[in-house]
Amino acid sequence: MPRRALPLLTILICADVFIPPQIVQAEQIQLPDGRAFLPPPPATNSHAQEADIQAYENSRSLQNSRRWKLATNDADLKPDHIIHDFSCAVGFQISPSEVPTLITVLNTLEKPLEQRITEEKKNWQRMRPFVGKNQAICTPDADKLSASFSYPSGHTTWGWLVASILSSALPERSTQIMQRGRVFGESRIVCGVHWKSDVQAGYMNGGAMFAALQEQPWFAEKMVSIHKELQAARLKAMPVDNATCTIEHEAAQESF
Repeated sequence: MPRRALPLLTILICADVFIPPQIVQAEQIQLPDGRAFLPPPPATNSHAQEADIQAYENSRSLQNSRRWKLATNDADLKPDHIIHDFSCAVGFQISPSEVPTLITVLNTLEKPLEQRITEEKKNWQRMRPFVGKNQAICTPDADKLSASFSYPSGHTTWGWLVASILSSALPERSTQIMQRGRVFGESRIVCGVHWKSDVQAGYMNGGAMFAALQEQPWFAEKMVSIHKELQAARLKAMPVDNATCTIEHEAAQESF
């Protein structure tokens, strides 16, 4: 090998050593584009828009109710928090320390998923239902939300994706888990920050993203670890809070 090639080889080897693994992984993430497969939001004066308005108006009476408080809780998307929201559904309290791979996956997906949803929202530029109205919402960031668009619901997309991951890892609890995923999305209607059709699109969005992720090698590998961690966590987990589970069960009986 020519002497002048040695420094270049050394640089390349060192470069490989210091490539952050999370950057390589991020490049492997492929998420479907909802701008192509989601239906457009309801047109003005359409029956679908009328149903959206009715759902928004009917849910205003829930302010300060137990359902309202659950919706306030569901507004927090931090990975540690959102997985705890599914404790009743999985049948035991999920501790972040017991499922490090799940937390890592959610952290890894956060930016790519947020970017994709932002692209989708900018495409349709739908205003949120509370904008221009003097009615309460169940989150403190009204100004920030007013400046962002509504369709599709990012919270619902996230919630449905998390539900899909947990359901795949714990198939024997899939009914309860997906029910909680639905309630999680409907919390955005209760909060008054999303239209009903925004939430419905979020379910479709999250489902499409999970379907795409399942065949990606890095994700499939992580799912094996997530399954093992959840099975191990179940054996030593604390029992669920029955009061919280009752509230979630009541919420699942409602319709919007």
